[in-house]
Amino acid sequence: MNRLCSFTSCSLILISLIMPSLSWANGKILATPGVIQIEGSGGGGLVPWAQLAGYATEDEIAISAFCSRANVKNFQLDSCGGQLNLYDRLEVSFARQNFDVEPLSLTLSQNIIGFKLRVYGDLIYSDWPQVSLGMQHKMLNTPEVAYSLNAKEDSGTDIYLAASKLHLGLLAGYNVLWNVATRYTKANEMGLLGFGGPDGDGSLQAEVSVAVLLNKHLAIGTEYRMKPDNLGLQESDWQDLFIAWFPNKYFTVTLAYLDLGSIAAIPEQNGWYLSLSGAY
Repeated sequence: MNRLCSFTSCSLILISLIMPSLSWANGKILATPGVIQIEGSGGGGLVPWAQLAGYATEDEIAISAFCSRANVKNFQLDSCGGQLNLYDRLEVSFARQNFDVEPLSLTLSQNIIGFKLRVYGDLIYSDWPQVSLGMQHKMLNTPEVAYSLNAKEDSGTDIYLAASKLHLGLLAGYNVLWNVATRYTKANEMGLLGFGGPDGDGSLQAEVSVAVLLNKHLAIGTEYRMKPDNLGLQESDWQDLFIAWFPNKYFTVTLAYLDLGSIAAIPEQNGWYLSLSGAY
């Protein structure tokens, strides 16, 4: 109950902050920045995209914030944070994750500091996809469980390269967005179970997203994220089906069905994801 109240309170505060009378940045087309990913980076819910969070163009600054909840059979993840987009060149992000492990009646938490640099292109106007290089430095605040499972470290840094492109009118007149990324990571269950282990200590993982914009306010899509199995716990790849609503450039709601496979060797972790985000 306390966790629910905390999430609700954060969401109400977020909504109150993202409806200013004047915006700092609104130069991009509605919905093109995507939403906010559970590790704090701009993109989809599971996968960081090449786009930077917020609507800043090359002469603007954007500030974004988000709160999300993922509820599956035996686990719950709450994530809240914020992003700063500097002139559509550099994104700086922070996220705090709290992960409730219901079978053990405990909560794991970590902090994530992220940076994303746009190195080439534009999502719409360049011939080739927009490309960004990013990193997410993760610091586990509750390392005891990770070490008991033979994780090697309680902090680690993911490095990823993402490419995104929006094709106007590609599918029966609808706009189609795709993103592909490759990530070097040592993280076990995104870092909540530490980093590295007896079965691995760093590997490349692929991530893919596809979205169709039904109109300028509504998008549907899917994501797939590969994950390593450093601890030998049958860590599964993640996938989702999502719908995102963009009523304006200040506020976004994302709802998704999650298929997370096995988490900590407990199978059939399916459920729902809700995220509220805003930018100005």
